[in-house]
Amino acid sequence: MHELDAAAVTTWASACVHSLDVLRPAINGINVYPVADSDTGSNLLHTMTGARDELAAGAEGAGEALGLLARGAVAAARGNSGVILSQVLRGLAEAAQDAKTLDGPALAAALVHADVVATGAVARPVSGTILTVLHAAATAVGAGKGNLGEVATTAASAAAEALEHTPQQLPVLASAGVVDAGGRGLVAVLDALAGVITGTATEPSHSCEAGVEVTPVEGMPAPYAWEVMYLLSGAEERALPGLRKVLSGLGDSVTVAGDGAGGHAVHVHCADIGAAIEAGIEIGRPHRIRVEPLITPTPLEPAAAADRTVVAVVHGDALAELLRAEGVAVLAVPAGETPSVEEMLGLITETAAGQVTVLPGGVELTAAADAAAGHAMIGDRDVVVIPCASPVQVLAALAVHDKDRRTNDDVVAMAEAAAATRRGELLVAQEDSITWVGRAHTGDVIGLVDGEVVLIEPAPASETNLVAAAMNVLNRMLAVGGELVTVLTGVGAPAEIDHDLAERLRVEHPEVELTSYPSGQTDAVLLIGVE
Repeated sequence: MHELDAAAVTTWASACVHSLDVLRPAINGINVYPVADSDTGSNLLHTMTGARDELAAGAEGAGEALGLLARGAVAAARGNSGVILSQVLRGLAEAAQDAKTLDGPALAAALVHADVVATGAVARPVSGTILTVLHAAATAVGAGKGNLGEVATTAASAAAEALEHTPQQLPVLASAGVVDAGGRGLVAVLDALAGVITGTATEPSHSCEAGVEVTPVEGMPAPYAWEVMYLLSGAEERALPGLRKVLSGLGDSVTVAGDGAGGHAVHVHCADIGAAIEAGIEIGRPHRIRVEPLITPTPLEPAAAADRTVVAVVHGDALAELLRAEGVAVLAVPAGETPSVEEMLGLITETAAGQVTVLPGGVELTAAADAAAGHAMIGDRDVVVIPCASPVQVLAALAVHDKDRRTNDDVVAMAEAAAATRRGELLVAQEDSITWVGRAHTGDVIGLVDGEVVLIEPAPASETNLVAAAMNVLNRMLAVGGELVTVLTGVGAPAEIDHDLAERLRVEHPEVELTSYPSGQTDAVLLIGVE
């Protein structure tokens, strides 16, 4: 097949339904994320069946056929993966527009656009899911080279390869020994497309599944949250970001997916059903409302060391990478911003552990972590937040973390290490202000110890002034003792400032050890910790 026409789209839709029907039990059996409720295969099948049935009236071209598929999929979408699949079809339809046929480059462009649309519909995309598999397929064909068959087979192969790596990206998958269920469904859809185009369709195999079956607890325990879905009509596009924000504050797995004709499918996992529906009423007309309980399943046999874990939320990409190198799951938040409830829930619930210790690198980040720790969507996880006012306290806590120690003892040790670390800060004033030690003007260098201003160096913030101010702060901190100094350099720090400080400390405090790391901080030149 050299061009994809309406008849081929119809054949593809039927092939998808057949493949998903065959794979449904297997996909249900590996469904452990975002909730292990064993229904991803059923949801994908229901969504794709609705899409296929919408083609019953027929279409004149590939673009029109894809548009009908997308409309039917949005209306029939079930579950998080079903909604995302509907957006894949919508992206293909938008790219095709009114085209009668699609050749290789056109199909490649449509897959790239589908990646953008599907990812944009999800409030918080997560690595290791159906979106990761989709992105791999789109990236592989992004150059737009090759004929129709080559593009389809390349996309399917790239998706299958990406699927195999999902357990490395999402700890809960690794703990269960499975690949992502939604991603497996997408591989089936792309395999069906390649089979229709190349004429080599075969019966779908289960080669990507690990065969772990998840079953609910006997006696059906009370749900800890609910899956709320509804179709939303009459909503203006400008109101949708606000809806996503409200839903993200209620729970996770938030998706607001359009059908290209003004309608939207809304999906959220939350504890407050009424609030989720009322959020839709505020901007439009919810209808076809579905609410299903999210039941805590029988726990899978965890990996040996997966019963507890430590996660962190910090400002600065460089600092986040430093923590990830130590095996810590990290949420990096832009400077001056606080994470949303859904982002914090994701950081906590995407681990495979039942006990989670959270290290937040600031006062506002600690407040956000505290709010998430008590959220209903946490389920039966045991979450402990260790208050930290600075990233240097996060590093101090991690330095004493011992996964082989009893959980309570380890938490106490980390909390004590964080609390015992005195913190200093060096920044450049962005505006005039009055402090306890005098007036600071824009451009002045300001030094703080434990949150209190202790010195002001007049502008400019030259390397000489910054080193002098940093040593002034350090001398104040070391006056009451200390053996280890940790310095985190911000993006505005001179390149050699850590070496200059090391030389000065070697002369003035030879008993002190200095370690320095880049942090990526944009609001502070230096962050200093003394232990």
